[in-house]
Amino acid sequence: MSSRRERGLFVMTTHTLKTDEADLVYDVHGPLPTADGRPPLFLIGQPMDAAGFSSLVEHSAERTVITYDPRGLGRSVRKDGRTDHSPTTQAGDVHAIIEAIGGGPVDMFGSSGGAVTALALVAAHPGDVATLVAHEPPIIPALPDAEAAERARAAVRDAYEKNGWGAGMASFMVLSQWKGEFTDEYFAQPAPDPAAFGMPAEDDGTREDPLLSDHSWAVSDYRPDVEALAAAPTRIVVAVGEESADVFTGRTAVATAELLGQEATVFPSHHGGFMGGEFGYAGQPEAFAGKLREVLNG
Repeated sequence: MSSRRERGLFVMTTHTLKTDEADLVYDVHGPLPTADGRPPLFLIGQPMDAAGFSSLVEHSAERTVITYDPRGLGRSVRKDGRTDHSPTTQAGDVHAIIEAIGGGPVDMFGSSGGAVTALALVAAHPGDVATLVAHEPPIIPALPDAEAAERARAAVRDAYEKNGWGAGMASFMVLSQWKGEFTDEYFAQPAPDPAAFGMPAEDDGTREDPLLSDHSWAVSDYRPDVEALAAAPTRIVVAVGEESADVFTGRTAVATAELLGQEATVFPSHHGGFMGGEFGYAGQPEAFAGKLREVLNG
């Protein structure tokens, strides 16, 4: 099933791919087949859904762009009764969407957990992707202080389980802003006050947040199949934000790049550098899109 609407210079069509385990909703911004013969550009995130890419889509008018909501997030409804998020499972979903739009290869930009899913996709379906830009994949096993990073991640989960979303998000903010390895100094800090980060202190009772619970730990625990990635025809570029130096996702990006035998390519801004101000975490979407265009054309 599909729907169609105008969006700026784009004609966007929304489709639902029904599988046994999920109804996957994806958007096609522009014509398919593409007007210029170039592969479509597929944007994927995790735990972010398609809405987070709205600014990047608007600044990528020269390309047909595909966005989607991962299963269980946004508009994509799960039917498998599960609440966990696995990059290998999501890679299968992305592969199914690529098949539904006419097959690969596509160009792909994966952000955060989406970058992890994209690496899993290339390992499993190497013909699906021509060029992958994997932006700040939060892959803990690549870090030299992986055990301490796992402990820091568990502290976020524990704060969330004990006191709710505000406490969990404040703990996550402390983790994401910490510079360098997770040392004894990090763990000696008092529990952060949610109000200091503009977060509510009240507990709404929910415990299903994919970022703060342990439901997405398979994403940050993922170990890239280096041999499969090296054998794939895909050109892989690991990207890091210029403002992410020494913080968690910047460090995981650099470490993942080293694992793949390359240096991370520096992009403008931070972990959400492609986002506009509508999400409260404004980056530099126009400059970011320009860098992405440069890399994809390289």
